[in-house]
Amino acid sequence: MAAAQPQPHCCKEGNCHFLMALQFTDEMNFSGLGSYSKSVNEFILLGFPCSKEIQVILFMFFSIVYLLTLMGNIAIICAVCWNQHLHTPMYILLGNFAFLEIWYVNATVPNTLVNFLSDTKAISFTGCFLQLYFFFSMGSTECFFLSVMAFDRYFAICRPLHYATIMTGQRCIHLVISCWVCGFLWYLVPVILISHLPFCGPNVIDHFVCDSGPLLTLSCTPAPMSKLISYTLSSLIILLSFLFIVISYALVLLAVLQLPLASSRHKAFSTCGSHLVVVLLFYGTIMVMDVSPGFSHSTLMSKIMTLFYAMVTPLFNPLIYSLRNKEMKSGLWKVQEKLKISLKVFGRQSRRSVE
Repeated sequence: MAAAQPQPHCCKEGNCHFLMALQFTDEMNFSGLGSYSKSVNEFILLGFPCSKEIQVILFMFFSIVYLLTLMGNIAIICAVCWNQHLHTPMYILLGNFAFLEIWYVNATVPNTLVNFLSDTKAISFTGCFLQLYFFFSMGSTECFFLSVMAFDRYFAICRPLHYATIMTGQRCIHLVISCWVCGFLWYLVPVILISHLPFCGPNVIDHFVCDSGPLLTLSCTPAPMSKLISYTLSSLIILLSFLFIVISYALVLLAVLQLPLASSRHKAFSTCGSHLVVVLLFYGTIMVMDVSPGFSHSTLMSKIMTLFYAMVTPLFNPLIYSLRNKEMKSGLWKVQEKLKISLKVFGRQSRRSVE
């Protein structure tokens, strides 16, 4: 009996060693990247937490803004395509910019509308990072387009004699392709780095889009390199493009002030003024959010700012360009006339088919 007593004690020690081994193994798995990446299959986008009734009202409001944005930018594209007088570099760039705005809102708004009516508000792991990639790629492409449009206005006003030889149709197409390619390559590395971070939970994002900031916060291990690369690339594209635009329009302003005729100055200011308003709307909000190291933003402020440059700016851009540009106004009137004619023809054909 006395010899049998150490056996339970040995079993207890064996259990302790076994449990310690399991704990060590769990800690090793906890620090491994591979085990984390599979633990979170989806994220929860909280969006705008409120009652169901307010969610429905927000859904209706956002839907109207979304449709108006699509209609306005599609009208700009149709006006540029259907009017031969608008087949110039400035309006070709403007048409591509409107096309970009359509895809910019499509990167976030449809999912936001679905979340308003959803009870789970879930987005898949892959869907979240696809949204992150397209949202930031469209934003980067917009920075490149605004820079190229400022470059175009600089040569048109400051180098009018050389403008036709510099901004040829082929060169304009090359610039458009470069904007799209550079925009989609610019933020590719940060998205890949963030997507390979370990996510073990929680998976709740207090935002209505998959943004890099909240995703870096949800990572189970610190990722200073990914955070530094993401912040650096975001800041570089914003600051460098904004600086280029400011310098371009400063030179334009000096050239315009030297024009002898008041009518010429008014026309130049009218054309460049619409570009400047769009630049200020876009960069004014995006710089507050992405180029402010050490400045803490509340979640509500972050949502409002993101909402502004993700939805409000694409809505106002067609209005700004059409209201301050006579040639664009005439192009839009032609689009309206063609739509009326098409509706009349469609109505006659439908009546004949019924008869």
